[in-house]
Amino acid sequence: MKKATYILTLAFILLNASACKDEFLDVEPLDQFSEEAVWKDPALIESFVNNMYFGLPHGFSNQMLASITDESMYNADFGASNVTKSLVTPSDYSVWDLNWTGSRYRGMTWNVVYKYIRSANLFFEKIEAAPIENESLKNRLTGEAHFMRAYLYHNLVSVYGGVPIIKDAYGLSDDFMVGRDSYADCIKFITEECDKAAGLLPLTHETANKGRATKGAALALKARTLLHAASDLYHNTAWAGGYAHPELIGYVGGDRRARWQAAKDAAKAVMDLGVYSLYKPDPAPGDSAAKNYGEMFLQKETGEDIFVRFFLQRTDENWDGYNPGLYNNPNGYHGWGSNTPLGQLVDSYEMKDGTRFSWNNPVHAADPYKNRDPRFYASILYEGAPWRKRPADVIASDPKGIIQVGFWEVWNPTTNQMEVKAGLDTRKSPIEDWNGTYTGYYLKKFIDPNIDAQYVKQDWPWRHIRYTEVLLNYAEACIGLGEEEEARKYINMVRRRAGMPETTDSGSDLVARYRNERMVELAYEDHRFFDVRRWMIAPKAYENALGVDVRYKLNADKTTATKPTYKVIVAQERAWNNRAYFLPIKLDEMNRNNKLIQNPLY
Repeated sequence: MKKATYILTLAFILLNASACKDEFLDVEPLDQFSEEAVWKDPALIESFVNNMYFGLPHGFSNQMLASITDESMYNADFGASNVTKSLVTPSDYSVWDLNWTGSRYRGMTWNVVYKYIRSANLFFEKIEAAPIENESLKNRLTGEAHFMRAYLYHNLVSVYGGVPIIKDAYGLSDDFMVGRDSYADCIKFITEECDKAAGLLPLTHETANKGRATKGAALALKARTLLHAASDLYHNTAWAGGYAHPELIGYVGGDRRARWQAAKDAAKAVMDLGVYSLYKPDPAPGDSAAKNYGEMFLQKETGEDIFVRFFLQRTDENWDGYNPGLYNNPNGYHGWGSNTPLGQLVDSYEMKDGTRFSWNNPVHAADPYKNRDPRFYASILYEGAPWRKRPADVIASDPKGIIQVGFWEVWNPTTNQMEVKAGLDTRKSPIEDWNGTYTGYYLKKFIDPNIDAQYVKQDWPWRHIRYTEVLLNYAEACIGLGEEEEARKYINMVRRRAGMPETTDSGSDLVARYRNERMVELAYEDHRFFDVRRWMIAPKAYENALGVDVRYKLNADKTTATKPTYKVIVAQERAWNNRAYFLPIKLDEMNRNNKLIQNPLY
């Protein structure tokens, strides 16, 4: 407001120096509301709460979280490889600090998240005196603010460990010198916020309020938080090299079994609401489990939805705004191929009979995309996969719309030499040769084949929390408690929906099966980055990223083979350093606040 008043006054002086400027000093800005006006108007208060939701980054950005773990790679890099090589430092956040809409990562960092936390804190300072006569509205908005503050702190704790728990809306003259709270205290605060939110929020919303937090969303966030807190990373600080403040990165005492029990109970509380259900849990005879799984993400609403982010088909966004179809379609469709699946993810999809896929199995290696888990066909585009009709300028080269990530060796009788013809969707594509896949795969999950993404934005929602995650969280907590039969029951519910045989595994085999199940079921849904850390399997997860080279080789008679051969390749070099279990606090933040303690090994 002061800036706007200054501009108006200065303009007036320049135009008419002899006129009195007093009448202009109290002019309200025309493009914003004063703080005083906001807290006197219920509609503006609701808009204030609405704005907090932008503090939760959705997963349909140009750079997906999957691309800094063993699910995917970002083909333009933009610093993503600094994360996958563990090169991030307090003075170089690299891709975590890209200040553009398409960056998924920056929205989880210290300086960004605390701005939204301040909004929540300001809400709590002002709401009691606000003139909201509708008690139901006041409760809902208060519940949403508690939920948002919980989710914001959950995001911070997931990447930094213990952080300062700030409950006041600091002003410029306040003392900012505050230390980090322990990891245990942060988890306690987040779960208490979830409980407060659950006590104020409704089970469901009418159409006009779809997408707002509900009681189920608050309880599901609590379950996720407690499951993470019960995991290995937060009960083993040996990796930190004698770090002097282990309380900042995990628990230093207490009963781990009780933590598994709390996680189980929290997930069960969501299940007991009776509001949510698996999407098409029992495929009927003749049903395609792959189709069922794929279409679940191309619906505006399903019984699985607990907390979702809706979108509009807007055309006024920058190039890096929401547009998952354009970002991830193959370059032979004029897509950008931004987040391409790694061989590690592709190979994690089991065979249809439940056995593990292996390139060392000659039968598997000869025809690697045959008889796989149905979710593979709903999630991955691979050599020979049917996809949508090609664009008008490409359709003559491929009338059927079949993915071409391979290379054809052909004999040129004129030159009497072999030549290599590149597929339409390779990095040497005759269509576009700058944005093809390095791995030999493209993402299919989430992408609407009925939309020409070169020109049209899809508007399917991003699912922050869906019911399948809750069932898997429950199963993992049961495994932690040694309740294997109960765990298998819920793992098999998810597998049955996917058209996969039930597991009878136990012990370490059950743990491995569960973790693989979670990887394929929740692929690209923003879980794997945290899972590989909390399970402490990151050294394996950050081995070199794999892909596949597909070749239709030249036969001895100088004809080209009709069936390809496959060779596993290194698509991107990666490396793990234990310090990458947590993000460092930025150097300028440390310099501003001498009470902060840096994370280990930085």
